[in-house]
Amino acid sequence: MFAGFYEELHEEFRELAREFSAREVAPHYADWEKAHRMDRSLWTAAGEQGLLGLAVPEEFGGMGLNDYRFRMVLDEELCRAGHESVGLAFHLHDDWVLPALLRYGNDEQQGRWLPRMVDGSLVTSVAWTEPGCGSDLRGVRTKAVPDGEDWVLDGQKTFIGNGITGDAALVLARTDGSSPTERGGAHSFSLFFVEKTAGYDVGSPLEKMGLTASDTAELFFTGVRVPGANLIGELGAGLRYVHELLPQGRLAVATSSVVLAAQTLRATREYVSQRQVSDRTVDEFQNTRFRLADMQVSLEVTQHYVAQAVTRFNDGELSLTDASKAKMWASERAKELIDQCLQLHGGYGYILEYPVAKAYLAVRLFTIFGGTSEVLRDTIARDLVS
Repeated sequence: MFAGFYEELHEEFRELAREFSAREVAPHYADWEKAHRMDRSLWTAAGEQGLLGLAVPEEFGGMGLNDYRFRMVLDEELCRAGHESVGLAFHLHDDWVLPALLRYGNDEQQGRWLPRMVDGSLVTSVAWTEPGCGSDLRGVRTKAVPDGEDWVLDGQKTFIGNGITGDAALVLARTDGSSPTERGGAHSFSLFFVEKTAGYDVGSPLEKMGLTASDTAELFFTGVRVPGANLIGELGAGLRYVHELLPQGRLAVATSSVVLAAQTLRATREYVSQRQVSDRTVDEFQNTRFRLADMQVSLEVTQHYVAQAVTRFNDGELSLTDASKAKMWASERAKELIDQCLQLHGGYGYILEYPVAKAYLAVRLFTIFGGTSEVLRDTIARDLVS
């Protein structure tokens, strides 16, 4: 980020993250991209190094690090090495599922799942989105019906990261018996921690534009028996919980956006200083210098804005509206910046061998994942005109 944002402890953690990326990720990443999934050994290795569940209390095997800057350091080092898919997979586990268990899980649930999520033996995914509803979660059709002490789950989810390699999903389902053809009410949905069992089926990997090493798939639930003990928090509180979890999830996308933008601009400055056109390096052209100047200013403004959001999150003061602002701004600026960086690479920017091409494909997810920019603008506007 910028001088003064990180402290000595963060830089010590950076060395650990950098070593992990070089030793455990780099030798295998190209194969994982081709296979559209990462080996489970990655997760156990990350657990052994203490890189998962940073905010989990020590009593459950974590380090109790509630400072989000540590997550950013890990992101920066993975991005610096071109391992963005690993960062995405870890975000799903750490920024969407773990906060739900830390905030709403009871003692028994936390003791049962958190230690395994920290050591990497239990990999999780977020199963909220469905084929017909996208960001409109009141349109979720998946339903859970009580049957004795259990629930019976039926439905379908899509765009589920870690869906193939994962062992369990945090599922949003209707529990009030309302018709799935109608939008649910404020108390129509509940959250369940659903572990893979009979009736829990995974579709084929979805072929994505980018971030291919992170597996994404559809999930199908057919008569899945979910123990009553796997209900997270209160019955009917699912939508409220989702809204309360969104600030951290959207902050994660905002930080990933600014990290990827910074790394791509750094690589582009190096490229244009070496690439020659008409007996001059590309950075000797006025057009290039002006573009670099504009991008640097845009990046620094975005870095400071996101840093402010991180500080507010650490202080427990980041609202959903402010997290939405940070995500919308950072992801849109990163998309614009990386597009210009690709242009400055010329034909080489279109070749996947070059990091800028992979960054271009990766950043395109960030204005969609965690709420599209259009949905975020609506969230922000409602706050302005309420």
